[in-house]
Amino acid sequence: MQVLVLGSGAVGTSLAYYLAKKGFKVTVVDRQDGAGLETSYGNAGQISPGYSSPWAAPGIPMKAMKWIMQKKHAPLAIRPTSSMKQYQWMWDLLLNCNEKSYARNKARMVRIAEYSRDCLKDLRSEIDLHYEERTLGTTQLLRTAKQMEAIKSDIAVLEEFNVPYEVLDQEGIIAAEPALAKTAHKLAGGLRLPNDETGDCYLYTSRLAEKAKALGVEFKFGCTVESIEVQDNKVIGVWVDGERLVADSYAVCLGSYGAEKLAPIGINIPVYPLKGYSLTIPITNPEMAPKSTILDETYKIAITRFDDRIRVGGMAEVMGYDLSLDPRRRETLEFVTSDLYPDGGDIPKAEFWTGLRPATPDGTPILGRAKYDNLFLNIGHGTLGWTMAAGSGRYVSDLIAGVTPEISTEGLDITRYKK
Repeated sequence: MQVLVLGSGAVGTSLAYYLAKKGFKVTVVDRQDGAGLETSYGNAGQISPGYSSPWAAPGIPMKAMKWIMQKKHAPLAIRPTSSMKQYQWMWDLLLNCNEKSYARNKARMVRIAEYSRDCLKDLRSEIDLHYEERTLGTTQLLRTAKQMEAIKSDIAVLEEFNVPYEVLDQEGIIAAEPALAKTAHKLAGGLRLPNDETGDCYLYTSRLAEKAKALGVEFKFGCTVESIEVQDNKVIGVWVDGERLVADSYAVCLGSYGAEKLAPIGINIPVYPLKGYSLTIPITNPEMAPKSTILDETYKIAITRFDDRIRVGGMAEVMGYDLSLDPRRRETLEFVTSDLYPDGGDIPKAEFWTGLRPATPDGTPILGRAKYDNLFLNIGHGTLGWTMAAGSGRYVSDLIAGVTPEISTEGLDITRYKK
């Protein structure tokens, strides 16, 4: 049985690998020159099941208004476009900003994320896959007493899902991240999740692609997906650079660009791009660099340690498919890095990057069959594509193979959006 996978980011490559392990003949198509060269290339590096939460949460509308009015270092920006999809997506997100929806959506996201971390551990042991990974946890840094009070609701959710955590004072922060000894006086405390991990998503994707090739997966790079052709209840081919590629089953893993390919065949998914930025900084003093990942709650910035680099990522811009590099965002990333780790890396030599995260209004990706018997979606992971990639790939590969997945399918496919 042959499967055509559209997209070779972390999500599509993971799916291709798991399909090949099951004995499928797999072809992967991507417009880039290699695997993992779009959104997977420069993300923040976190594998954070414990922080798997939807953007749509109680209180977010008021926070969003405050961020939009903030003149400098705002974690969120909205630029109106002519696309009605932008406004529909924002409206749908607002409708999810209540306690009931938040609890339901977070439960679904944590289910996928925890499963995905287990899948990553299995991959590391089974195929000797390494991507500058670290298993030292994530520390959320809280600058104010108000933020310390606010984490009580987060702690209640962590306890509900049996996620280990530690509440830290300044001394506890320094014990977890010794390089913060010089700057810990700026912090009120922290919340540490010891089971979270880190790693370079691009290295994971490109190296897993090599493992997939060894299993017989064919990657077609530099190819543009033009359209999906359907007849009756099935997909009968995908047009790629004027050539019709045919398979038994098809999987769409095109991130932010999947919606525009699916709409012509009657599948309207509420996936919209959230633009994010990152810096990759060469480490100059390893002792003054982070040990793992920290999350600055005030600025919504993550700072992650790789072997000899620091990855700093964050912010969200709702403005369509704009991929221009805004120097104001670089200023924010540099400010937060210098404020916390002033002696860790050579900031002027940092690589500045931007990418589009494919987000659903409820935060949960869309996984599973969609309208046509042989069409499957693996899309909409938002800011958690790296966290959820391995688990989503294994989950969707099971569905394609007709095998019951190892986690519940409740609420994960496109049918949750039916009115």
